[in-house]
Amino acid sequence: MELWSRFRAGLSRTRERIGAQVGGLLGRAGAPDEATLARLEEALLAADVGPATTERLLALAGERLRREPELDLRQALERCAAEMVGAARARFAPGDDAPWVALIVGVNGVGKTTLAGKLAAGFARDGLRTMLVAADTFRAAAAEQLEVWAGRAGVELVRAKPGADPAAVAHDGVSAALARGHRVVLVDTAGRLHTRHNLMAELGKVARVCSRLKPGAPHHTLLVLDGTLGQNGIAQAREFQRLLPLTSLAVNKLDGTARGGAVLAIADQLGLPISVVGLGEGLDDWEPFEPEAFARGLFE
Repeated sequence: MELWSRFRAGLSRTRERIGAQVGGLLGRAGAPDEATLARLEEALLAADVGPATTERLLALAGERLRREPELDLRQALERCAAEMVGAARARFAPGDDAPWVALIVGVNGVGKTTLAGKLAAGFARDGLRTMLVAADTFRAAAAEQLEVWAGRAGVELVRAKPGADPAAVAHDGVSAALARGHRVVLVDTAGRLHTRHNLMAELGKVARVCSRLKPGAPHHTLLVLDGTLGQNGIAQAREFQRLLPLTSLAVNKLDGTARGGAVLAIADQLGLPISVVGLGEGLDDWEPFEPEAFARGLFE
């Protein structure tokens, strides 16, 4: 299935929510009238785009239609939405410095461990020797869950007993990767509630340990958000931004929500690039984020 079709399938509930209110209006050419704008605003808010981002998107689309009158409303919205979410770009992919160390962070229940397993499988398929590090020693059975994913992905796992110091586990993982010649190290961390500052500070310790062992590490810090939470993800991300230098965002569970418009708000409000989206439960149900494919999947 081509990339935009996967986005289209994953965003079907969000697109249906928008289309139910304005589907018949999107094919109209020229600048929309006030009634159309009002209905479109309601539809975007219902899809959890949020007031500020909705206002900005409509203003950009209106300006585009005045500048390019041959476009219809759908085309203008797609192009402006793609520009908004693509203003900052980042790939979740290793650079030349090996091992490339990535921290995977986020609150409880967003699917970090599952995504770590999927990403590891993708790197392994590309021929990159990959290691998973189970630095979530807080949640019961977290290491066992990651062990299952490591087996499915065909990659090595470093883990410790429950209750061990997460920074010590990260130390063991990065040390092992250095000794054994791994190309990629994915460190799965405990789901921190962004309001529990002692647990959040622990993430900083994990990052510092990685840096001491491998200068420049972590090379990528990926914040995982739950797409079904919509605007609530923005508050979570801001708390993490205060503690860690985030590189990019992953948005999980886009296939199960009618609030996929929040991706627009997340990119617009945070100024952080989205690098990965989760579109299902299978090993291959994730994609590198592509702004144009996302925008088409949202409106077409």
